[in-house]
Amino acid sequence: MKRKRHTPEEIIKKLREAAGLIAGGKTAEEAALQIGVSVPTYHRWKEQHGGAEKSTVKRLKELEKENARLKKLVAEQALDNAMLKEIAEGKW
Repeated sequence: MKRKRHTPEEIIKKLREAAGLIAGGKTAEEAALQIGVSVPTYHRWKEQHGGAEKSTVKRLKELEKENARLKKLVAEQALDNAMLKEIAEGKW
C-alpha cells in the first residue's frame, strides 16, 4: 500500500479536526483513527505542528524554499572558486 504524504496545511486541518473530536469526548486514539492516521503519527504531528497556523506554515515553507535556493547558489559558487584555483595553479 502506497503511503500518502500530507502537506502541512492538511496536517493542521486534521489536527484541528482531531482536537474537536477529543473535545467532544473521544480519546486521542479514537480521534487519530477517525482522521485516518495511526496513533504514533497523530502524536508526532501534534508535537511538530501543534500550535501552528496556516500562515505560519506557509511562511515556513517559503523560507525552506529560499534556503534550498541559497544553498544551491553557495554550492555553485564554491565549485567555481575551486575551478578558478585549479586554473590559477596551472593544473588545468
